[in-house]
Amino acid sequence: MAEQTQLIPGNSLITNTPEEGRQLAVKMARLVIKLTQPNAEVRDKLRPVYAEDAAMLIAIGQTVATEFATIAAANNYWK
Repeated sequence: MAEQTQLIPGNSLITNTPEEGRQLAVKMARLVIKLTQPNAEVRDKLRPVYAEDAAMLIAIGQTVATEFATIAAANNYWK
């Protein structure tokens, strides 16, 4: 049986600080990529392609920003 990826580490979006929230957003974005392309060799081959493509890098940033917005809302914007 294949190992199941936990898409929300610790099963919680609650973090102590915005910095921790941002780190969680990056981790969650990376987990989505891993789930979408589970083959590590394929991901390694694709890395140089997107590493030099501005549009792909912007898309990655947008994905992290979306995850961070969700985490910030869950944390009541750390008020």
